[in-house]
Amino acid sequence: MITVKRFNNNSPAWDNFVSSANNGTLFHTRRFLNYHHEGRFNDHSLEFYKKGKLVGVFPAAIIETENSRILVSHPGASVGSFVIPEDLAFADALEMVEQLVDYSKRENLDGIKLTQPPTIYSKRLSHYIDFALQKNGFLYAKREISSILFLEKSIDENLSKFKSTHRTAVRKAEKSGVVVKKTDDFASFYEILKKNLSIRHDVKPTHSLDELLHLKELFPDKINLFGAYIEEKMVAGVVNFIATENVVLAFYISHDEAYQEVRPINLLFYQIFEWAILKKFSVFDFGIFTVNEKPNFGLARFKENFGASGQYRDTLEIQF
Repeated sequence: MITVKRFNNNSPAWDNFVSSANNGTLFHTRRFLNYHHEGRFNDHSLEFYKKGKLVGVFPAAIIETENSRILVSHPGASVGSFVIPEDLAFADALEMVEQLVDYSKRENLDGIKLTQPPTIYSKRLSHYIDFALQKNGFLYAKREISSILFLEKSIDENLSKFKSTHRTAVRKAEKSGVVVKKTDDFASFYEILKKNLSIRHDVKPTHSLDELLHLKELFPDKINLFGAYIEEKMVAGVVNFIATENVVLAFYISHDEAYQEVRPINLLFYQIFEWAILKKFSVFDFGIFTVNEKPNFGLARFKENFGASGQYRDTLEIQF
Protein backbone atom coordinates (compact mmCIF):
# COMPACT_ATOMS: atom_id res chain seq x y z
CA MET A 1 0.00 0.00 0.00
CA ILE A 2 1.22 3.51 -0.83
CA THR A 3 1.09 6.14 1.91
CA VAL A 4 1.52 9.90 1.71
CA LYS A 5 2.98 12.37 4.16
CA ARG A 6 3.85 16.04 4.13
CA PHE A 7 7.48 16.82 3.37
CA ASN A 8 9.66 17.71 6.32
CA ASN A 9 12.52 20.11 5.57
CA ASN A 10 14.81 17.88 7.60
CA SER A 11 14.30 14.97 5.20
CA PRO A 12 17.56 14.26 3.29
CA ALA A 13 16.05 11.77 0.86
CA TRP A 14 14.18 14.18 -1.47
CA ASP A 15 17.00 15.43 -3.70
CA ASN A 16 18.66 12.00 -3.87
CA PHE A 17 15.37 10.57 -5.08
CA VAL A 18 14.89 13.35 -7.68
CA SER A 19 18.39 12.82 -9.10
CA SER A 20 17.76 9.12 -9.74
CA ALA A 21 14.09 9.40 -10.78
CA ASN A 22 12.61 8.95 -14.22
CA ASN A 23 11.46 12.53 -14.64
CA GLY A 24 13.20 14.55 -11.95
CA THR A 25 14.49 17.99 -12.97
CA LEU A 26 16.49 20.77 -11.37
CA PHE A 27 13.15 22.49 -10.68
CA HIS A 28 11.95 19.58 -8.52
CA THR A 29 14.91 19.68 -6.12
CA ARG A 30 14.64 21.15 -2.64
CA ARG A 31 17.88 22.97 -3.37
CA PHE A 32 16.05 24.92 -6.08
CA LEU A 33 12.70 25.27 -4.32
CA ASN A 34 14.23 26.42 -1.04
CA TYR A 35 16.07 29.36 -2.60
CA HIS A 36 12.80 31.33 -2.29
CA HIS A 37 12.81 33.41 0.86
CA GLU A 38 10.85 32.00 3.79
CA GLY A 39 7.20 32.96 3.72
CA ARG A 40 6.98 33.62 -0.01
CA PHE A 41 5.05 30.38 -0.57
CA ASN A 42 3.00 28.19 1.72
CA ASP A 43 4.98 25.06 0.91
CA HIS A 44 2.97 21.85 1.20
CA SER A 45 5.11 19.33 -0.67
CA LEU A 46 4.37 15.63 -0.33
CA GLU A 47 6.27 12.33 -0.21
CA PHE A 48 4.87 8.94 -1.18
CA TYR A 49 6.08 5.69 0.39
CA LYS A 50 5.61 2.00 -0.29
CA LYS A 51 6.78 -0.46 2.36
CA GLY A 52 8.86 2.29 3.91
CA LYS A 53 10.62 3.17 0.65
CA LEU A 54 10.26 6.58 -1.01
CA VAL A 55 8.55 6.02 -4.40
CA GLY A 56 7.40 9.50 -5.34
CA VAL A 57 7.59 13.18 -4.45
CA PHE A 58 5.23 16.04 -5.25
CA PRO A 59 6.55 19.62 -4.87
CA ALA A 60 3.58 21.82 -4.07
CA ALA A 61 2.18 24.79 -2.20
CA ILE A 62 -1.24 25.87 -1.00
CA ILE A 63 -2.77 28.94 -2.64
CA GLU A 64 -5.49 30.55 -0.58
CA THR A 65 -8.19 32.98 -1.73
CA GLU A 66 -11.32 34.21 0.00
CA ASN A 67 -13.26 31.20 -1.24
CA SER A 68 -10.79 28.35 -1.68
CA ARG A 69 -7.60 26.57 -0.69
CA ILE A 70 -5.94 24.83 -3.64
CA LEU A 71 -2.91 22.53 -3.67
CA VAL A 72 -0.84 23.57 -6.69
CA SER A 73 2.39 22.52 -8.36
CA HIS A 74 5.02 24.59 -6.61
CA PRO A 75 4.60 28.19 -7.88
CA GLY A 76 8.35 28.71 -7.65
CA ALA A 77 9.09 26.16 -10.38
CA SER A 78 8.44 25.93 -14.12
CA VAL A 79 7.14 22.37 -13.88
CA GLY A 80 5.99 20.16 -11.05
CA SER A 81 3.65 17.22 -10.57
CA PHE A 82 4.85 13.77 -9.48
CA VAL A 83 8.48 12.74 -9.64
CA ILE A 84 8.51 8.99 -10.13
CA PRO A 85 11.00 6.10 -10.55
CA GLU A 86 11.73 4.59 -13.96
CA ASP A 87 10.13 1.29 -12.97
CA LEU A 88 6.88 2.73 -11.58
CA ALA A 89 4.13 0.13 -11.92
CA PHE A 90 0.77 1.05 -13.43
CA ALA A 91 -1.05 -0.01 -10.24
CA ASP A 92 1.25 2.17 -8.14
CA ALA A 93 0.64 5.18 -10.39
CA LEU A 94 -3.11 4.80 -9.91
CA GLU A 95 -2.75 4.40 -6.16
CA MET A 96 -0.39 7.37 -5.89
CA VAL A 97 -2.91 9.70 -7.52
CA GLU A 98 -5.74 8.23 -5.44
CA GLN A 99 -3.71 8.89 -2.30
CA LEU A 100 -3.05 12.47 -3.42
CA VAL A 101 -6.78 13.09 -3.89
CA ASP A 102 -7.73 11.42 -0.58
CA TYR A 103 -5.03 13.33 1.31
CA SER A 104 -6.18 16.66 -0.16
CA LYS A 105 -9.78 15.95 0.86
CA ARG A 106 -8.68 15.05 4.41
CA GLU A 107 -6.84 18.38 4.55
CA ASN A 108 -10.09 20.13 3.58
CA LEU A 109 -8.58 21.49 0.37
CA ASP A 110 -10.88 22.58 -2.43
CA GLY A 111 -8.87 21.19 -5.32
CA ILE A 112 -5.52 20.34 -6.89
CA LYS A 113 -3.76 21.96 -9.84
CA LEU A 114 -0.51 20.65 -11.30
CA THR A 115 1.78 21.18 -14.28
CA GLN A 116 3.38 18.12 -15.90
CA PRO A 117 6.92 18.26 -17.29
CA PRO A 118 7.09 17.76 -21.09
CA THR A 119 7.79 14.13 -21.97
CA ILE A 120 11.36 14.90 -23.08
CA TYR A 121 12.24 15.36 -19.40
CA SER A 122 11.66 11.64 -18.80
CA LYS A 123 14.36 9.02 -19.19
CA ARG A 124 11.71 6.42 -20.04
CA LEU A 125 8.52 7.56 -21.74
CA SER A 126 5.50 6.76 -19.58
CA HIS A 127 1.97 8.12 -19.43
CA TYR A 128 0.93 6.17 -16.32
CA ILE A 129 0.54 9.32 -14.22
CA ASP A 130 -1.37 11.11 -17.01
CA PHE A 131 -3.80 8.19 -17.21
CA ALA A 132 -4.14 7.99 -13.43
CA LEU A 133 -4.88 11.70 -13.19
CA GLN A 134 -7.68 11.48 -15.75
CA LYS A 135 -8.98 8.26 -14.20
CA ASN A 136 -9.34 10.13 -10.90
CA GLY A 137 -11.24 13.05 -12.38
CA PHE A 138 -8.55 15.55 -13.31
CA LEU A 139 -9.30 17.73 -16.33
CA TYR A 140 -6.99 19.73 -18.57
CA ALA A 141 -6.91 23.36 -17.44
CA LYS A 142 -4.58 24.34 -20.28
CA ARG A 143 -2.11 22.83 -22.72
CA GLU A 144 0.85 25.04 -23.53
CA ILE A 145 3.32 24.27 -26.31
CA SER A 146 7.04 24.22 -25.64
CA SER A 147 9.52 24.38 -28.54
CA ILE A 148 11.83 21.39 -28.51
CA LEU A 149 14.98 20.93 -30.60
CA PHE A 150 16.52 17.48 -30.81
CA LEU A 151 20.29 17.82 -30.99
CA GLU A 152 22.14 15.82 -33.62
CA LYS A 153 25.63 14.31 -33.40
CA SER A 154 27.30 17.39 -34.86
CA ILE A 155 26.52 21.07 -35.19
CA ASP A 156 26.65 20.73 -38.99
CA GLU A 157 23.76 18.25 -38.84
CA ASN A 158 21.74 20.69 -36.78
CA LEU A 159 22.70 23.56 -39.08
CA SER A 160 21.29 21.60 -42.02
CA LYS A 161 17.89 21.70 -40.26
CA PHE A 162 17.93 25.50 -40.02
CA LYS A 163 15.74 27.36 -42.49
CA SER A 164 17.81 29.25 -45.05
CA THR A 165 16.93 32.57 -43.40
CA HIS A 166 18.47 31.43 -40.12
CA ARG A 167 21.61 30.09 -41.81
CA THR A 168 21.99 33.45 -43.54
CA ALA A 169 21.46 35.24 -40.22
CA VAL A 170 24.25 33.22 -38.58
CA ARG A 171 26.67 34.20 -41.36
CA LYS A 172 25.55 37.84 -41.14
CA ALA A 173 26.25 37.94 -37.40
CA GLU A 174 29.70 36.47 -37.91
CA LYS A 175 30.52 38.96 -40.67
CA SER A 176 29.25 41.81 -38.48
CA GLY A 177 31.81 40.96 -35.83
CA VAL A 178 29.47 39.39 -33.29
CA VAL A 179 31.40 37.24 -30.81
CA VAL A 180 29.69 34.68 -28.55
CA LYS A 181 31.16 33.52 -25.27
CA LYS A 182 30.16 32.16 -21.88
CA THR A 183 30.21 34.87 -19.26
CA ASP A 184 29.30 35.65 -15.68
CA ASP A 185 28.25 39.19 -16.50
CA PHE A 186 24.66 38.65 -15.42
CA ALA A 187 24.30 42.34 -14.54
CA SER A 188 24.77 43.47 -18.15
CA PHE A 189 22.41 40.80 -19.42
CA TYR A 190 19.80 41.69 -16.81
CA GLU A 191 19.71 45.29 -18.00
CA ILE A 192 19.04 44.09 -21.56
CA LEU A 193 16.37 41.67 -20.32
CA LYS A 194 14.63 44.21 -18.10
CA LYS A 195 14.49 46.82 -20.87
CA ASN A 196 13.32 44.31 -23.48
CA LEU A 197 10.51 42.90 -21.33
CA SER A 198 9.36 46.38 -20.40
CA ILE A 199 9.21 47.53 -24.04
CA ARG A 200 7.64 44.37 -25.47
CA HIS A 201 5.34 43.16 -22.71
CA ASP A 202 5.34 45.80 -19.96
CA VAL A 203 6.44 43.17 -17.42
CA LYS A 204 9.44 42.51 -15.19
CA PRO A 205 11.67 39.40 -15.24
CA THR A 206 10.51 36.47 -13.11
CA HIS A 207 13.64 36.75 -10.98
CA SER A 208 15.40 39.77 -9.57
CA LEU A 209 19.10 40.10 -10.40
CA ASP A 210 19.97 39.09 -6.84
CA GLU A 211 17.80 35.97 -7.13
CA LEU A 212 19.40 35.04 -10.43
CA LEU A 213 22.88 35.47 -8.97
CA HIS A 214 21.86 33.41 -5.94
CA LEU A 215 20.62 30.61 -8.21
CA LYS A 216 23.91 30.73 -10.12
CA GLU A 217 25.74 30.41 -6.81
CA LEU A 218 23.56 27.43 -5.80
CA PHE A 219 23.93 25.72 -9.20
CA PRO A 220 27.29 26.87 -10.65
CA ASP A 221 27.41 23.91 -13.05
CA LYS A 222 23.71 23.91 -13.94
CA ILE A 223 23.10 27.55 -14.87
CA ASN A 224 25.09 29.43 -17.47
CA LEU A 225 24.93 32.62 -19.48
CA PHE A 226 26.05 32.93 -23.09
CA GLY A 227 26.51 36.49 -24.29
CA ALA A 228 26.80 37.95 -27.79
CA TYR A 229 29.23 40.86 -27.98
CA ILE A 230 30.13 43.59 -30.43
CA GLU A 231 33.39 45.30 -29.52
CA GLU A 232 33.14 44.04 -25.92
CA LYS A 233 29.55 45.33 -25.52
CA MET A 234 26.96 42.68 -24.70
CA VAL A 235 24.08 42.98 -27.17
CA ALA A 236 22.21 39.73 -26.47
CA GLY A 237 22.23 36.79 -24.12
CA VAL A 238 20.68 33.47 -23.18
CA VAL A 239 20.52 32.05 -19.65
CA ASN A 240 20.37 28.27 -19.77
CA PHE A 241 19.25 25.92 -17.00
CA ILE A 242 20.56 22.37 -17.29
CA ALA A 243 17.29 20.76 -16.24
CA THR A 244 18.32 17.09 -16.50
CA GLU A 245 21.32 15.11 -17.68
CA ASN A 246 19.85 15.20 -21.21
CA VAL A 247 17.93 18.49 -21.46
CA VAL A 248 19.00 22.14 -21.51
CA LEU A 249 16.28 24.78 -21.06
CA ALA A 250 16.61 28.35 -22.34
CA PHE A 251 15.17 30.18 -19.34
CA TYR A 252 15.86 33.77 -20.40
CA ILE A 253 16.43 35.01 -23.95
CA SER A 254 16.90 38.69 -24.73
CA HIS A 255 18.66 41.14 -27.02
CA ASP A 256 19.29 44.86 -27.41
CA GLU A 257 16.81 46.10 -30.03
CA ALA A 258 19.41 48.54 -31.37
CA TYR A 259 21.52 45.60 -32.61
CA GLN A 260 18.73 43.38 -33.94
CA GLU A 261 19.78 43.83 -37.57
CA VAL A 262 23.12 42.07 -37.02
CA ARG A 263 21.21 38.95 -35.80
CA PRO A 264 23.14 38.20 -32.58
CA ILE A 265 20.46 35.81 -31.27
CA ASN A 266 20.85 33.50 -34.28
CA LEU A 267 24.60 33.16 -33.75
CA LEU A 268 24.05 32.78 -30.01
CA PHE A 269 21.82 29.77 -30.44
CA TYR A 270 24.08 28.24 -33.10
CA GLN A 271 27.01 28.30 -30.69
CA ILE A 272 24.90 27.20 -27.72
CA PHE A 273 23.78 24.16 -29.75
CA GLU A 274 27.42 23.43 -30.55
CA TRP A 275 28.31 23.61 -26.85
CA ALA A 276 25.35 21.40 -25.90
CA ILE A 277 26.29 18.77 -28.49
CA LEU A 278 29.88 18.69 -27.22
CA LYS A 279 28.53 18.24 -23.68
CA LYS A 280 26.42 15.26 -24.88
CA PHE A 281 23.00 16.81 -24.25
CA SER A 282 20.30 15.43 -26.52
CA VAL A 283 17.50 18.02 -26.29
CA PHE A 284 17.30 21.81 -26.19
CA ASP A 285 14.06 23.25 -24.79
CA PHE A 286 13.38 26.79 -26.02
CA GLY A 287 10.45 27.14 -23.61
CA ILE A 288 6.81 27.87 -24.37
CA PHE A 289 5.54 30.19 -27.08
CA THR A 290 1.94 30.08 -25.84
CA VAL A 291 0.56 31.83 -22.76
CA ASN A 292 -2.77 30.50 -21.53
CA GLU A 293 -2.99 28.74 -24.91
CA LYS A 294 -2.66 32.01 -26.85
CA PRO A 295 0.15 31.48 -29.38
CA ASN A 296 2.87 33.95 -30.31
CA PHE A 297 3.19 32.99 -33.98
CA GLY A 298 6.33 35.06 -34.55
CA LEU A 299 8.10 33.34 -31.67
CA ALA A 300 6.89 29.95 -32.89
CA ARG A 301 8.30 30.57 -36.38
CA PHE A 302 11.60 31.86 -34.98
CA LYS A 303 12.11 28.63 -33.04
CA GLU A 304 10.83 26.39 -35.85
CA ASN A 305 13.39 27.95 -38.16
CA PHE A 306 16.09 26.31 -36.02
CA GLY A 307 14.39 22.96 -36.58
CA ALA A 308 12.32 22.92 -33.39
CA SER A 309 8.98 21.16 -32.98
CA GLY A 310 6.39 21.29 -30.19
CA GLN A 311 5.53 19.30 -27.09
CA TYR A 312 2.79 19.81 -24.56
CA ARG A 313 3.37 21.35 -21.14
CA ASP A 314 0.08 20.33 -19.57
CA THR A 315 -1.69 21.78 -16.56
CA LEU A 316 -4.45 19.63 -15.04
CA GLU A 317 -6.83 20.31 -12.19
CA ILE A 318 -9.57 18.80 -10.08
CA GLN A 319 -12.09 20.50 -7.84
CA PHE A 320 -13.83 18.90 -4.88
